[in-house]
Amino acid sequence: MRKGLICAVFLAFSFVYLGAATGSAEAGSLLFRFESKHPNVVNVELYSDTRRGHVWPGNNKVYVLDDYSVKTINISCRNGERICYGAWVKNRSNSYWGVGYKNRNRCSSCCWTCNGGQTKVIVLNP
Repeated sequence: MRKGLICAVFLAFSFVYLGAATGSAEAGSLLFRFESKHPNVVNVELYSDTRRGHVWPGNNKVYVLDDYSVKTINISCRNGERICYGAWVKNRSNSYWGVGYKNRNRCSSCCWTCNGGQTKVIVLNP
């Protein structure tokens, strides 16, 4: 009986310890809000500044801003992760906001922390 109890305690401790050691990130979310005032269609991608190569929506897709209304993009991310936006006029990657097309540029105010919150309305002016 005592040997079985010791094994059970050891297994429980191993499970807790190994679970902590894997560093599983806590899921979070972030709501981006965009308003394009540009007369042309604007494409948007969101890039993790923390996880190299991680992009939303991913799979060679983009979010499309094709009118003057406020659009929301709610993403799942890791709590504490830094997320930056890149926006550009469709078919013209040299006309951009934030980090631009394919995260090619740097910016001073285009990133937010994943914390379950939301951004201010990000207005993209021509």
